[in-house]
Amino acid sequence: MFKYFPTNYVWNLSVNLAIEMGARMGEIEEMCAPLTEAAKAPDAAGTQAFRETWVKMADKLCTLAQEDETRGRLLSAGEKYRRAAAYLITAERLQAHDAPGRLELYQRELALFQKGSRLMGEPIQRVEIPYEGRHLSGLYVPAQGVKPGERSPLLVQLNGLDSTKEMKALVGLPNWLAKRGVASLMVDQPGTGEALRLQQLTARYDAEHWASRVVDWLEARSDVDPKRIGCEGVSLGGYYCPRVVAMEPRFACGVAWGANHDWRDVQKRRLEKEGDFPVPHYWAHVCWVWGAKDIDDFMRIAEDVHLDGVVEKIRVPFLVTHGERDSQIPLKWAHRTYEQLVNSPKRELKIFTDREGGVQHASFDNSINAGHYIADWVAETLGSRTAAV
Repeated sequence: MFKYFPTNYVWNLSVNLAIEMGARMGEIEEMCAPLTEAAKAPDAAGTQAFRETWVKMADKLCTLAQEDETRGRLLSAGEKYRRAAAYLITAERLQAHDAPGRLELYQRELALFQKGSRLMGEPIQRVEIPYEGRHLSGLYVPAQGVKPGERSPLLVQLNGLDSTKEMKALVGLPNWLAKRGVASLMVDQPGTGEALRLQQLTARYDAEHWASRVVDWLEARSDVDPKRIGCEGVSLGGYYCPRVVAMEPRFACGVAWGANHDWRDVQKRRLEKEGDFPVPHYWAHVCWVWGAKDIDDFMRIAEDVHLDGVVEKIRVPFLVTHGERDSQIPLKWAHRTYEQLVNSPKRELKIFTDREGGVQHASFDNSINAGHYIADWVAETLGSRTAAV
């Protein structure tokens, strides 16, 4: 784990996530150097300082991108817009949910990501899936090397507590899968991304309620093989994914990128000051995500967020991964999920160690080797390829 701020895990997590999304080290240094004292400040003051320096860099990149555009250098401009989006994602993620200007920051990030992707010629499409009179937004990435009229396997990818579909796209799993002949759909499920910020759809423990609508939508596509739809979830998605694969039989496989077997227990430990928090203002954040009126109400909701009695219902291949030194979710929960996969015809537990990297929570410290392992497993399981065409 890259520790720019020796005493601030939350900020170090954010910097590592930015690096995984494509941040450049010179820009990291320019953004973080003025923050060494602010990193020791209370949440509100420190987070505001973090926001200012990271937004300043995004502004600078947008100015440079506009200069590229005027000269017709659209690929260069696109790269800068997408990197600016990554820096805004990082800044927005740390804000209190009701911080002034947070929503505008988020909407700007969405626009920059889309503009950058378009200028770069990336084959990524924003989609909307009908849900509860509103919609779930997603990003669809087609498989590569597909013959005309051929249907591809696909992996649905779910956020964690505080990630978004754009973050998932930028980290790289969709591109690694596309090269292996597997399409991707990153979803802002209830409680995350656009669903929470723009649609006011809060999280729910019975994730199959929305996941089934996602499968319905995918089955109507002519480019997706309905018999080869898998599901992956990162961090808190390590709870959602096993849940939906257990309860929605149309999923052909599942992957937990960071096991989250008993999130209710994790919350109880956090009340006792055990384990690291992923974001500042943590308790206000989880109440916002889950639609709770206060911490007591949230803890009541969290009682249902566990996989005991659920994982045993999984009857398809399932991969459980975890970082050996995960400081947010104890390693024991990965073993618990694996042990309860008694009805999976192909279960695997992969612990990422120093040898391959990705030892921290959901491999945020070094995602590429872990991500390639997952992409290979998914390609093999869904009948695709692990070598170039």
